[in-house]
Amino acid sequence: MTAAVPICAIVPPYFLDRLAEAGHEPAVRSLALDTAHRAARLAAPPPTAGARGLNRVIADAGHSQRLPGRTVRTEGHAPVADPSINHAYDGLGDTFALYAQVFGRDSVDGRGLRLDASVHYGQNYDNAFWNGRRMVFGDGDGEIFGDFTACVDVIGHELTHGVTQFTAGLEYQDQPGALNESVSDVFGSLVKQYALHQSAADADWLIGAGLLAPGIQGVALRSMKAPGTAYDDPQLGKDPQPAHMRDYVDTAQDNGGVHINSGIPNHAFYLLATALGGQAWDCAGRIWYDALTGGGLSADADFTAFARATVAAAKARYPDRSSIADTVSASWAQVGVSPG
Repeated sequence: MTAAVPICAIVPPYFLDRLAEAGHEPAVRSLALDTAHRAARLAAPPPTAGARGLNRVIADAGHSQRLPGRTVRTEGHAPVADPSINHAYDGLGDTFALYAQVFGRDSVDGRGLRLDASVHYGQNYDNAFWNGRRMVFGDGDGEIFGDFTACVDVIGHELTHGVTQFTAGLEYQDQPGALNESVSDVFGSLVKQYALHQSAADADWLIGAGLLAPGIQGVALRSMKAPGTAYDDPQLGKDPQPAHMRDYVDTAQDNGGVHINSGIPNHAFYLLATALGGQAWDCAGRIWYDALTGGGLSADADFTAFARATVAAAKARYPDRSSIADTVSASWAQVGVSPG
């Protein structure tokens, strides 16, 4: 299934709102662009699938706001002098590898969709987003954010919005929207862990580590291990993510707090992966993938519905290992969500 596609950006609007209110000009421009993207939505459906297998096309927007830009690297071609182009190319490949090699999925749509990306979008653009057809990367302003192509988990996060688009189609509002964001964080982290050959115990469980510029008091955009601790900076404020339902944030901003309340299911996944041990993609990741793609989720699924889907997925995948489903239930219970 393909749902109506929002413009899903890695940097939440409340991040940029605060910077814009303080007069940070790149944030002002970035917010204006983000607003325009969301208002425009999609003028056309995503491209149809082509030949199966990995097929990447990287374009350079040349600091303009015109997409896609000039094609600068295609599948199988050697690295170029521009590191942003190479980072985007490699990050698309790392994301494809996780989905293909672990979950048997052929690109984000499951049918070999070509992976398109544009780098150097806009002037000091402080964001990266998936628009339903391609990845778009800003360079950052150098004061708050660095180059958005440099974090493979950011690339994995955004492309996973495409996977959700073609599977569960979770609405981008309130709890379904927070699940949409959380699923992207989960698989973005798994992309990084898979590329680095990390175990659940070794992973940092940070989203966007290294994205914040030197001098900013923070380590990343979000922490799955400890939601609410990723940053605490005079310019950015304090990370608002909760780790438990008792601290759920009711707000009309950010589509009902989709980037905020995603900390709750994020933490549930972290608890499950570390409780099971080993490599997080191997068991916990398969359960989350099965829940997302199994066809049993409605587009308006809330946290409880998704928790139930993960327990059911664990029972179906590991019928002779009831302790796994019990651990899934316990992980949700620790963040205040009961699968029932």
